[in-house]
Amino acid sequence: MRLTGPLRAVVVLLLVGLSWLLGNTFFGGENSSIRSFFGGASEQPTSVEARPRRYKCGLSAPCPAKHLAFRLVSGAANVIGPKICLEDKMLISSVKDNVGRGLNIVLANGVTGELLETKTFDMWAGDVTDLLKFLRPLHEGTLVFVASFDDPATKLNDEARKLFEELGSTAVKELAFRDSWVFVGAKGIENKSPFEQRMKNSKNSNKYEGWPESLEMDGCIPLRPPLES
Repeated sequence: MRLTGPLRAVVVLLLVGLSWLLGNTFFGGENSSIRSFFGGASEQPTSVEARPRRYKCGLSAPCPAKHLAFRLVSGAANVIGPKICLEDKMLISSVKDNVGRGLNIVLANGVTGELLETKTFDMWAGDVTDLLKFLRPLHEGTLVFVASFDDPATKLNDEARKLFEELGSTAVKELAFRDSWVFVGAKGIENKSPFEQRMKNSKNSNKYEGWPESLEMDGCIPLRPPLES
């Protein structure tokens, strides 16, 4: 059937309109699936989530003025060594290759925060006399940071435990074979230290075979004013 002039014009207009409508649906508009498929990779997100700010030693908030930031992590079983971070400086870690079985200890000046010494003491096969010689002469105000690794207690005797008690420890009395222990104390502390955790070695609750889980503790230590002469 042949279309007359007016009817043919109407049909052409309808076809043009339908073509425009289909083209706009598939290729036009910001929400088009085809546009998104081909151009989505180049589009920039409307907002970017801000990364959590990192503070000294990985703390979630900054320490106040005249405070030292610290983080202690006890060893995991006898495989992963402990960590001691002070003022954003990793002082003891497996990466630094200066960890040891037993007690890993950092000493710092309680007035200035200055690092004084780092040392490890083997409490399984070592000599507790070395630990006693290390703790006895500590000066007033010295900060003591301790992180255990493997076994912190087998060679501890009454005097060694007493010296840690004088630094503010309450857990050292009961510290036993393969317990996990982290502690911050100070020579001349008047009260018990608020910075101490102990995880008992127990077959019923150990995370690792023969060892409890690792402990992690962080916080801010207030510096003390200079001692009066």
